[in-house]
Amino acid sequence: MRVKKLGEFGLIDLLSKRLKHSAEVMQGIGDDCAILPFDRKSFLLLTCDMLVEGIDFTLGDKPYLVGSKSIGCCLSDIAACAGLPRYAQISLGLSPNMSISRVKQLYQGIIFQAKKFKVKIVGGDISQSDKLIIDVSLLGMVERKNLTKRSGAKKGDIIFVSGKLGGSIYRHHLTFTPRIKEARYLVGNYKINSMIDISDGLIQDLGHILKQSDRGAIVYKDLIPLSADAHSFNQALFMGEDFELLFTLAPRQAKRLISSRKNKQFFPIGEIIDKAGGLVMLDKQARKMKLTSGGFKHF
Repeated sequence: MRVKKLGEFGLIDLLSKRLKHSAEVMQGIGDDCAILPFDRKSFLLLTCDMLVEGIDFTLGDKPYLVGSKSIGCCLSDIAACAGLPRYAQISLGLSPNMSISRVKQLYQGIIFQAKKFKVKIVGGDISQSDKLIIDVSLLGMVERKNLTKRSGAKKGDIIFVSGKLGGSIYRHHLTFTPRIKEARYLVGNYKINSMIDISDGLIQDLGHILKQSDRGAIVYKDLIPLSADAHSFNQALFMGEDFELLFTLAPRQAKRLISSRKNKQFFPIGEIIDKAGGLVMLDKQARKMKLTSGGFKHF
């Protein structure tokens, strides 16, 4: 069997079954970050992300923005667990023919984003490659009381997103702001039951929450906020790389969030139901709409 037939998530499942975690590892494969013990009050968060030329960006994109995106993807993972980023290592695969000026611009984007979120770059690696590759490893921390995972969604929870969706490929995927501040606001003021960042598409990433939480969901079509960049409604569902937060909280908590001054930033789009109900989208007339599988997959 070839990798492309097994698929990205099938491959992840295959490899994860070969790993045995000790009891001290709270979360390995299966969430936005690995979650490791630190002290009585905090957990360590560890994540990594690899960007590859032709997949995640093109040579026509500004290197400064590519560098910014490379560390931004990891920052978004830390946000999904409601943590604060601390230290990063940056590894580069470079063509020998790449200009030093381009490398400097790339790293300038990385450094700017790191400084913005108070991240210290502490190392990395460089290797020769036919394509430009940027691999970032990021270490963060989160208070035990504030940790959020994909697996905590409860029946009756209201589903929210932190911003408008769709059309990311036209601009947003290189210029997004990781939602660290928003995640910290949420856990500081509300009881967030589950959370993920939207990197692979709303429906696919909601599916990760449902799988880990053993739940189903109803999504209301007319509540999904469309970005001005979206060329179609399907782009909001499946395009991905919006890097907004997708989270759930109990109805009373949701009512407080909706009525707060911050309510314009957070959009309710559905509710969590029993697993048997599956994932359903309803239109204005409460008619079920077919949801085809979609979202970004590497294979």
